[in-house]
Amino acid sequence: MLELLPMVFAAPNEALARAEEVLGSDPSPLPASVAHQVIGLWQRDWGDIRTAVHHLRRARDLAARAESPEREADVVSALGVALIQAGRTRQGLEALERGVAVSSGHTRARILFRRAYASWVLGHHREALDDVRRAIPVLRQADDVIWTARALTLRATVHLALGAVERADADFTAAEALWETTGQEHDKADAVESRGLAAYRSGDIPAALRLLDEAKERYAKLGTPTFMLNIRRCEVLMAAGLAPEALAEADAAIKVLDGIGGQSTLKAELLLAAARAARLAGDAHTAIARADMAVRLFAGQRRSWWETHARLVLIEARVAVGRGSGRLVADAAAVADRLASFGAPAAPEASLLAGRIALDLGWREDARKHLEVAARSRHGGPQLARMTGWAARALWARADGSDRRVLEACRRGLDVLDDHRTTLGASELRARATAQGAELAGLAARASLTSGGPRRLLVWSERWRATVLSAPPTRPPADPELLSDLTAFREIAARAELARTEGRPVPTLEREQRRLEREIRARTLHIRGDAPGDGDRFDPGRLLERLGDDVRLVELAVLDGRVQVLLCGQGRVRRYEAGLLADAEREAEHVQAGLRRLAHPGAEARLPVVEAAGRRLEELLLGPAAAQLGSGPVVVVPPGRLHRVPWALLPSLRERVFSVSPSSSSWLRARDTVAPPGAGQVLVRGPGLATGGAEVPELAGRYGSATVLEHEDARVERVLEELDGAGLAHIAAHGTFRADSPLFSSLRMADGPLIVHDFERLDRSPYRIILSCCDTARFASVGADELLGLVTALLPLGTAGVVACSAPVNDEAVVPLMLALHKGLSGGASMAEALRDARAALPGDSVHQATGWAFSAFGAA
Repeated sequence: MLELLPMVFAAPNEALARAEEVLGSDPSPLPASVAHQVIGLWQRDWGDIRTAVHHLRRARDLAARAESPEREADVVSALGVALIQAGRTRQGLEALERGVAVSSGHTRARILFRRAYASWVLGHHREALDDVRRAIPVLRQADDVIWTARALTLRATVHLALGAVERADADFTAAEALWETTGQEHDKADAVESRGLAAYRSGDIPAALRLLDEAKERYAKLGTPTFMLNIRRCEVLMAAGLAPEALAEADAAIKVLDGIGGQSTLKAELLLAAARAARLAGDAHTAIARADMAVRLFAGQRRSWWETHARLVLIEARVAVGRGSGRLVADAAAVADRLASFGAPAAPEASLLAGRIALDLGWREDARKHLEVAARSRHGGPQLARMTGWAARALWARADGSDRRVLEACRRGLDVLDDHRTTLGASELRARATAQGAELAGLAARASLTSGGPRRLLVWSERWRATVLSAPPTRPPADPELLSDLTAFREIAARAELARTEGRPVPTLEREQRRLEREIRARTLHIRGDAPGDGDRFDPGRLLERLGDDVRLVELAVLDGRVQVLLCGQGRVRRYEAGLLADAEREAEHVQAGLRRLAHPGAEARLPVVEAAGRRLEELLLGPAAAQLGSGPVVVVPPGRLHRVPWALLPSLRERVFSVSPSSSSWLRARDTVAPPGAGQVLVRGPGLATGGAEVPELAGRYGSATVLEHEDARVERVLEELDGAGLAHIAAHGTFRADSPLFSSLRMADGPLIVHDFERLDRSPYRIILSCCDTARFASVGADELLGLVTALLPLGTAGVVACSAPVNDEAVVPLMLALHKGLSGGASMAEALRDARAALPGDSVHQATGWAFSAFGAA
């Protein structure tokens, strides 16, 4: 009968069925005790905690009737763990103490492990280490492989909680070697999960996501819920900049846990994860609600370590809604002291928080004291702790009036984050990771303006702008499963689109499409970065040299909500102050609405309204700099939040050669990109266009030797094959922008959508590419100042120039614009020159004018 106990974590559901079968056969007390313990353990970890306590009490009573002290001690300790997980901490600890007192030898070592586990749950990490260190030698001497591996895994987990990553890694490695000699499938899945946690704590986010996803698959095969895995995934998702997803996962897990009557201790930890995620996602009120519930649960469970962490999040959220006060300074300082006494890595965060609040209140001496404590973490430990330390250093330097020390601290802090970002292969993760450096970048920008003038402000504006474009994403490996998922996604998406056009319901297809999207995205996020950090720092002197005397570059920075115009050219950088960013964003949305209406005949009366909005936009975005642009070409470098501005509508740019670039650095790279020798033209015509892509046949006749892909030839894999290394590509296809998942923004091909993930598989994207369809120049603004979309996917891959559209347009009006654009390119014009001339050649009616305004040239080709 005792063989059923290890089976609980080898084949959980089979163990449960066999235990229930034993109880149905009127067993004697000893086998009945084992059966009840098996059911209690299953319910404790994957079911109703109250049912678990009931069965474990029955198991204890039956062991006493069987007159088996060792059996009774074992069950009592299992009951103690369940009571603690039910939130009945005092009773649970008493049961564990009783089990230790009445046991000896091998059994006592197992009970010490259980008490160590309970101490870890309660946040008593040093007590946990003491017990597990006493247990391991005895378990090894007894050649108890399973319990030795469990003890090593627990000790590693406690080491991680205390920030001792190397010790944890050694224990995880030793435990994994032991697990491989057993059939404990659930324990093996737990080992994979633990390795994922270790990867996260060592800063390897892609590996952490991959291992946690592998653990999830293993648990799914066993049919067991994975609440601890949910908590750990939330931690990693938050570190990856995916806080809204972490919040959704935590809330969903809480709902499931409540539904089965699961562990109260796990619910408290999930509430804490949800509170952290809500705060990072900018939802301070949800964070307050979740953190307050977590504090109360942890307090009732006597889990001081956890309660203190929850109080930290609660204070952070209250500050975020503007509730800074002297009381909160004291509360944050008390939390910092308690976390430090626990040896918790989060202690510097609490000191930084206390310093921030004190600074806002003008309490300089208190602020200095707390910020100096927080700043001690800048020289060692995990990336977040070092970032926290440099942020504290920068804040105090600003309060102390030392711009030089502010800039040095910001530089060092952003260098730490740069090292972290280079480990990320996926462009989405690299973009979102920049949010962690936004405060440092802002502090540096303000300090540079007061101490170094416009040129230094330009350098810092570039330091944290469109950093994802500084290196191409790591190409996905030749992963058959990823390629299979991409093919399946394409097929399902095409079937769903056909069903919609025929008016048929598509919920099943949409569910499968969403599942495949999750699979593709997960595999992409697992990719580890292989590109070195951008050692080629931005040099304003090099920029001014490339601009020469004729070209002007206008970089728009935002300081304290106001647009600062940095006008570069003629060997100098000048600064002008323009309007408020929020006003410009609102005006840009009004303009977009006007362009949508002008895309349809009969809206001519809106044309003067849209033109007037363009004038207001110019005043808000360029201010007095509009009169200083000279007569030559202009490069516009807007912040991410202004990506929807149709720049051709601004009066000072309307008849001018201009291009748009996500950053000055990106423009320099595009300018230095050389067209591949002998590269040809590729013309692609997708299905379903109102005009049928009417420009493509005429362009084919003009170019003669161009590769033309249309009808069934315009399939994704064939299109990618021809695009790779092309000199010029023109794609006439329906575009779809996905604000919810920008890397699934797509162009419709004959066999389904061509998505951004597909473009990232190219060795080299076309030197020039024209996307003659709606919404291809729309982006998602993420992180600090990053853009994700079709255009920004192409620029790091070798594309030097793109023409794309930021609004819905009239398909018929696009045809003459595209034909005129190619005429200019064939005559040797740049993309910006050809687009300017193509706009001028259009008829003067509102539909054609709006179509011309909606397109922009990106890059420098």
